Amino acid sequence: MINRRSFIKSTAAVAGTTAIINPYTVLADYGRAHPVKGKLILRYRPYTLQLRHVFTISSNSRSTTPVVLTELEYNGMTGYGEASMPPYLGESHETVLKFLSKVDLSVFDDPFEMENILTYVDGIMPGNRAAKASVDIALHDLVGKIIGQPWYKIWGYDPLKTPNTSYTIGIDKPDVVRQKVKEAEPYKILKVKIGRDSDKMMIETIRQVTDKPICVDVNQGWTDRQYAVDMAHWLHEKGVVFIEQGMPKEQVDDNAWLTEHSPIPTMGDEAVQRLDDVMKAHKVYSGINIKLMKCTGMREAHKMLTLARALGMKVMMGCMTETSCAISAAAQLTPMVDWADLDGALLISNDIYKGMQVINGKVTLTQWPGIGIKKLA
Repeated sequence: MINRRSFIKSTAAVAGTTAIINPYTVLADYGRAHPVKGKLILRYRPYTLQLRHVFTISSNSRSTTPVVLTELEYNGMTGYGEASMPPYLGESHETVLKFLSKVDLSVFDDPFEMENILTYVDGIMPGNRAAKASVDIALHDLVGKIIGQPWYKIWGYDPLKTPNTSYTIGIDKPDVVRQKVKEAEPYKILKVKIGRDSDKMMIETIRQVTDKPICVDVNQGWTDRQYAVDMAHWLHEKGVVFIEQGMPKEQVDDNAWLTEHSPIPTMGDEAVQRLDDVMKAHKVYSGINIKLMKCTGMREAHKMLTLARALGMKVMMGCMTETSCAISAAAQLTPMVDWADLDGALLISNDIYKGMQVINGKVTLTQWPGIGIKKLA
């Protein structure tokens, strides 16, 4: 374990000579100052998540999600990662395994060279963002374990400032929706999937049984700007706090018009994949939804968060259906966001990790190093 005082001292020395600190450069400098050479060994295997309920959004339904679980070993320590592939990402067990087979980390003998390692991984092939995230998460977990600290501390975040997480309710029949609301009793805010002709039914059904705040995810389901803004006003009257990706991402002008006329914030999701998309989303949406599987992992998510905050945008930390591995990795960033939607592991029945917990509806981080997880099986 690295001495924390020495780490802080070395970080402060770097801070005195740079206006903007890249934490990955700081860590690389630390690694060079304290060389412990070894071999990085990447392992991976396919896994299938079983959902507790059929999950329906505006474009599809499913009861499983394919994932690939990764491990990155170095000098007897292991970091864990994950790639989750819901249908719209365009990735699969086959594509992720193919990508990971091309990852050769033998040229790196120091995991602290995070910027170099992850730049290399990102450049192997275009796309494959979830596959890249699985390496990124494992590397962050490994380096955090070597340092002996969780990433929220490495980044300097206050764990007491985490938000409540929403609990997702997919599109369904009224009796099923009411049952899902009952199951969501511990949660302070509900995320409701809409974007079909059943939008008002979904909200009115929920309002029959609870007055909790609601956010809605339209998944690009609205195509007419006037309908969208009329719905925004109606949703505002029903206690909805924001709208996620109301219209197709290609309808940039329509989304900007909706944001201008909506009484509640709009969040870009499908329209905001990676760092380059943050500037494009500025003044088109009120904020952005960052997901590790979209942006290649924690390194880029951290950059997106920093840029969005500099632009005065709202930030939400989201997820796919994932194990507690990827969920806990994303949770490391939550002390700096406005909203969290990190219920992915709560929606599955075969999680194999223990990590971030939801206590009284609030994202609650562990003090375990790295991404803050322990393997159960």
